[in-house]
Amino acid sequence: MTANDMPQPHVALLDYGAGNIRSAQRALEQVGARVSVTADPAIAVEADGLLVPGVGAFDACMRGLQAMQGGRIIGQRLAGGRPVLGICVGMQILFEHGVEHGIDTAGLAEWPGTVEKLQAPVLPHMGWNTVDIVGGSRMFDGINVDERFYFVHSYGVREWTLKADEFIAPPLVHWSEHGGDKFVAAVENGPLWATQFHPEKSGDAGLHLLENWVKTL
Repeated sequence: MTANDMPQPHVALLDYGAGNIRSAQRALEQVGARVSVTADPAIAVEADGLLVPGVGAFDACMRGLQAMQGGRIIGQRLAGGRPVLGICVGMQILFEHGVEHGIDTAGLAEWPGTVEKLQAPVLPHMGWNTVDIVGGSRMFDGINVDERFYFVHSYGVREWTLKADEFIAPPLVHWSEHGGDKFVAAVENGPLWATQFHPEKSGDAGLHLLENWVKTL
């Protein structure tokens, strides 16, 4: 079987009312995936990959996820080692808490930590920025360290609190900085990947990153 004969990986793009669906769908299709935009739990669990988008407030995204059992879907996939990619607020909801406008909302707690307002003089952080890429990354494989990615957010994870475990390989945590404040820009943790930036809006570098993910499916 040649590379051209290989079946397309099937990606379920989770539709829970969080927006940014179509641009992510087009980008995934451009890098060779077959995409289903779906709120069907069975499709979301069984697909080769699951992409969790997210735009807007942490609390609103969590309410949308809870309404369609999104946390259970993500948990089932990860329990079976099946890849999940979270983007923007779709990354933030993977942490324990999100605090916005005085509202503390419980997240999915795949990682410890709190999403909070960035301590920067200008917000939102909107536009192109570099990422401090950790060595050995599969997510950023083949991407130059000085590449820029597109961000649009005012909140982020400013402290990584997951303690090291001698029996489990630690996640790769990639950072970025805005206005003198550092925040988590991306995480690779076994089958669970996530980015604070929008790869689907980040030109060729973003497409390369999505292609790296699709190749793992």
